[in-house]
Amino acid sequence: MHGGTPVRTVPYPPWPYYDDTERSNLLEVLDSRQWWSSQGTKVHEFERRWGALHGTGPAVAVTNGSHAIDLALLATGIGQGDEVIVPSWTFVATAAAILMVNAIPVVVDVELGTGCIDPDAVEAAITSRTRAVIAVHIAGHPADMDRLTDICRRHDLVLIEDCAHAHGSMFNGQMVGTFGAAGSYSFQASKLMTGGEGGALVSTDPEVRARAMSYSDCGRRPGEWFYSHYALGGNYRMTEWQGAVLLAQLDRFEEQQQRRDAHSALLNSELATIPGVYPQTRDPRCDRQGNYCYVVRIDPDEFGAEREPVRLALAAEGISLTMSYPPVHQLDVFRDPDGFAPRHRDRSGMQDWASLSLPVTEQLAATTLWFTTSVLMGTKDDALDVVRAVEKVQRNAGALS
Repeated sequence: MHGGTPVRTVPYPPWPYYDDTERSNLLEVLDSRQWWSSQGTKVHEFERRWGALHGTGPAVAVTNGSHAIDLALLATGIGQGDEVIVPSWTFVATAAAILMVNAIPVVVDVELGTGCIDPDAVEAAITSRTRAVIAVHIAGHPADMDRLTDICRRHDLVLIEDCAHAHGSMFNGQMVGTFGAAGSYSFQASKLMTGGEGGALVSTDPEVRARAMSYSDCGRRPGEWFYSHYALGGNYRMTEWQGAVLLAQLDRFEEQQQRRDAHSALLNSELATIPGVYPQTRDPRCDRQGNYCYVVRIDPDEFGAEREPVRLALAAEGISLTMSYPPVHQLDVFRDPDGFAPRHRDRSGMQDWASLSLPVTEQLAATTLWFTTSVLMGTKDDALDVVRAVEKVQRNAGALS
């Protein structure tokens, strides 16, 4: 940052990763001229395999992860006037999907250790209008599914899981995405499996899957005349191009996941010894964490510098980082009275987001470092460069102020 020699002088492994498998699959689709999933085979094969991985029936493959959340809400009957509890520390799409189906997002705080939705905050937010809860598995760490499933059962609420970060994550021996009524996945370019874009919904309930499929395919039903439409759906279908790439990504996913898991465990133990550095808590019930990114919290007083100069210094040391999500309740779209127009011109009955205080979410958004998954995808020594860089920056924290 000040002109010295950085810890790393070569980049981390590039992402997305691909090889000749993707190239061969794409050429097969090209030559087949069946580029549309309704005619081709790649998307259907991916749906079958992604569902099998989760122990459900076939997944519903769609255009992106945002649409997968929309469909999860629609397929579980969430609509106009229903309140849906959602954490504020998430990507805007999680909360926006609620508004897209004319429901009302109720944003709540998260737990300091994991960054996942706080079950106590969920229970405190339940009203007579509450119909659903969305759990976000932040950075691949599962939310407390024991407590959330219990809360939803006792209050007769729909539980939806946003698994955009959590490919392969497990809680108490069970794949995330299968605890509630539906789980949504994203295959956007930075995700642990990617088709550039893409998404999927999984559910153990065949009726939820059937409704999601219909809503994603213009309201059609299997076996009916092509121009029969039974529900007000949209065109959320995945293309054969994405299916071709995702099948190749799925073939190597398990080996990549084992590497990420080992290197994240290594970083958890090593970084915790540095003053002011707190890796994301690993709940003992979390059998496996997908690690879309690797998250640590910086205590400015103990570390000797604020998060932002630390982030810039680490980037200058050659360490690959991305940005933390800002709190949803602080986004312009939620604070601007016209932010929901024209979909929601009337905001009566909604939270006053401009005056909302969610201290843990706000603290995490201001103090966490998000290392990209690339730092976990190389060798053990590549991963340890993160430790060397953080130690170096901490030793020189006074120069950052």
